Amino acid sequence: MSNSADSPGTGSSPERARRFRPVRILTAAVFALAGLIFFTSFNTAKGTDIRTDASLLKLSDLIQERSRENGQLDETNGALRKDIEALAERDDGSTKAEDDKLAALEKRAGTQKLKGESLTVTLNDAPPDATAKLPGYPEPQPDYLVIHQQDLQAVVNALWQGGAKGIKVMDQRLISTSAVRCVGNTLILQGRVYSPPYKITAVGDPGKLKKALAASPAIQNYMVYVNVYGLGWKVEENGPVTLPGYSGTVDLHYAKPVE
Repeated sequence: MSNSADSPGTGSSPERARRFRPVRILTAAVFALAGLIFFTSFNTAKGTDIRTDASLLKLSDLIQERSRENGQLDETNGALRKDIEALAERDDGSTKAEDDKLAALEKRAGTQKLKGESLTVTLNDAPPDATAKLPGYPEPQPDYLVIHQQDLQAVVNALWQGGAKGIKVMDQRLISTSAVRCVGNTLILQGRVYSPPYKITAVGDPGKLKKALAASPAIQNYMVYVNVYGLGWKVEENGPVTLPGYSGTVDLHYAKPVE
């Protein structure tokens, strides 16, 4: 019997060893990858059902909690600012003319309270089961039934255009660096989160403010959705009101190149 290394009947030939070794390595790699996936899934779930929306609910709760904390910090910041201003007025040695000039600048910046005749605009989502009220219009898509960022911006811009001396959105005063932003159907304003209905109050001449609202092309487009799909729109004269001063930080932040 031949003991040749190339005998087709032998089970220990180098060729067969070379032929089977890659397959074994690949098989081991697949099992190792499967084990890693199972471990990662277990570590992520931590014994919970990862197919539920519980994590999303926790995220929503976290956002609301951060919003409340930001509101409390704004109130604390406002109180501290008043104390600092009182101390500065007592000890800075400035003249009355300089104090009056500073007060005028603070009023224009929106950091002081503002009282005057006012107008309030309220925007709200349409009912979720809304249908087209007028012939010739399509049945609504979900986007047709909610307030969007551009709707809020259109109202704010029109009120400024109408000569508003100051504007409050919900319970916060707007200043030159304020940004009205929406994520989904919620408003994020200066670190705080709000849900509709949205109230925008402006101090100024009510007649001029109403005229500016009616003249805005963006609001005219919004009114189509009000009449067809039932989006909320209400304009009210409130008489004299007092807008709060802006209580957040007034420091400007900007980007700069990395050195």
